[in-house]
Amino acid sequence: MNAVAKNRQPSVWMLTACGLWLVGLGVYFMVLRPPLLPEDPRFMGTTLARIQADVPGLADWLKRVFTVMGGFMAGTGVLTLFVAQTALPSRPHGASWAIALCGALTVGLMSATNFALHSDFRWVLLVPALVWLVGWLTYVAKH
Repeated sequence: MNAVAKNRQPSVWMLTACGLWLVGLGVYFMVLRPPLLPEDPRFMGTTLARIQADVPGLADWLKRVFTVMGGFMAGTGVLTLFVAQTALPSRPHGASWAIALCGALTVGLMSATNFALHSDFRWVLLVPALVWLVGWLTYVAKH
């Protein structure tokens, strides 16, 4: 199978899409995400004004935390893109468990946590987890 045909495998393009999504999400967390979303105080049973009064440095601290977290997301996305485009087509030994673990620890855990928090974004964040799962299942089914 030539390189072009290998890169047309559904698992390759699904996991490529997940890698791109992770890079974009990481950039969002580093550059655009506010320290607290409207759902955050609601989950904590308080108001934004109360949080700002009780913990005045929280917003600045969270901005730093989200910058680091966004960097890790984007970095994971870059590695996912690389693996999807270079390793998956050649089907190296161990790739299936690495893909499964990476998906579970990134998009899977994020989706599950957002459901546990009853996040406003939980259904949107389920999509990348499902795409990753289908990509992995498609990859495993080809063995």
